[in-house]
Amino acid sequence: MNRKNALALYLTGTLGQIWVVCIITFILRNSGIEVDGTTPAGILAIGIGGTSSALWGMIVSVKYKKYRVKNIGKDFVNIKQGYANYLWVLLFLGFDFCCVLFGGKLQINAWYVPALLFLKAILFGGIEELGWRYTFQPILEEKSGYVVSTLLTFLAWGIWHFSYFYIEGTIRQVQGIDFSVGLLINCFILSALYVKTKSLWICVMTHALINVFSQLAIGGNQYVLLACRIVIVVMAVVVSTKERRKV
Repeated sequence: MNRKNALALYLTGTLGQIWVVCIITFILRNSGIEVDGTTPAGILAIGIGGTSSALWGMIVSVKYKKYRVKNIGKDFVNIKQGYANYLWVLLFLGFDFCCVLFGGKLQINAWYVPALLFLKAILFGGIEELGWRYTFQPILEEKSGYVVSTLLTFLAWGIWHFSYFYIEGTIRQVQGIDFSVGLLINCFILSALYVKTKSLWICVMTHALINVFSQLAIGGNQYVLLACRIVIVVMAVVVSTKERRKV
């Protein structure tokens, strides 16, 4: 399998699978059947649609990169990382949520809530990294620059997300522009971390933590948020560019 076919297979499989679920969801809803996170039909639809990027990421990794499924599984839960890798995560997350320190807060109703949210975010969020950062963007970067690859991944990932929100039944609650900007920043964070650490687990964990903090964080200074996002993009580009030059 060549590079173009690998990219085409991933996008066709990932988007095709979730769009088929979207169509079925549309038909069921217009037939009077409730499809959301509280119904059996909705849970099934969310599960099938939500795992599309991970499933096709694994398929393409096996076919194109010649990875073994067993090794992919090990990479997914490989928490034994050098301390420097975790420090990079803290650095990026620190900038990403720094604005909360200025007029914002973390709303935690019980001590165990963050842990439960984190475990949920691994399955409904972190698993996406099997596709987007572990498979899709690295293949893009074989011929394209880091920034271009990140932007292309952002576009595909954004389309996938809004399709997922439709299946989930929450698309009307999503603030399109704010979510898209946040998703773009997350693309730079996660892609830079993968380039720097070569670790799937680091991306899975970071993705999950971003989801958790996004649910717990309330308020924050918007000027600080803007400044920090600029710093994140610049830092991601610099880090990734230096790492690519080492290859």
